[in-house]
Amino acid sequence: MGHHQALARTLLTRRTYAEQAGIALADRPAPLYRLLVLVTLLSARIRAQVGVATARALFAAGYGTPQAMEAANWQERVDTLGRGHYRRYDEQTATMLGSGARLCLERWHGDLRQLHREAAGEPAQLRRLLTAFPGIGPVGADIFLREVQSVWPELRPYADRRTVTAARRLGLPTSTDRLARLVDDVDFGRLASALVRVALGEESAGQISRDAADR
Repeated sequence: MGHHQALARTLLTRRTYAEQAGIALADRPAPLYRLLVLVTLLSARIRAQVGVATARALFAAGYGTPQAMEAANWQERVDTLGRGHYRRYDEQTATMLGSGARLCLERWHGDLRQLHREAAGEPAQLRRLLTAFPGIGPVGADIFLREVQSVWPELRPYADRRTVTAARRLGLPTSTDRLARLVDDVDFGRLASALVRVALGEESAGQISRDAADR
């Protein structure tokens, strides 16, 4: 096995952010909405693991659909965000989650597959539509597209700036097409997510390399 392939296989053993948040990602309304909630949380200047824990708290409280999120009152959302230790931005984010749920319901009838169809699967159009949600900017749109490519195959391979930064740090190809050749098509989203952990310093490039050498 070549060094690049060993690194890629090691990275594939890591969980995606959606998986960590308890989202069984599928091309269905509820999981897609839960991914949107996770992305809203991760778009703030907080540690990724706080965002993941808070998403789990929101879903455990029953706010895993836009209908439930919109029906919850502001204080209920604030309290749930606090249980996930999402305290610095809890009031602002509680408002954004309510407004985002309302937009999802009013424009796409609670089904982000309709957003997907409106954009005709085009990444640039998807990014534009996603940034209409409160709290989601270009970085948040990248997170959503990076994770959702596992169930929206026409997006693959989708690599953002952080993915490329980590690939360079590990000595992997920085061309998206060349990077994609290291794994099966369906696994590219997992690879990209794992690389982002390296870019954010959640995983050490040195440790990934040592684990790969032990394979």
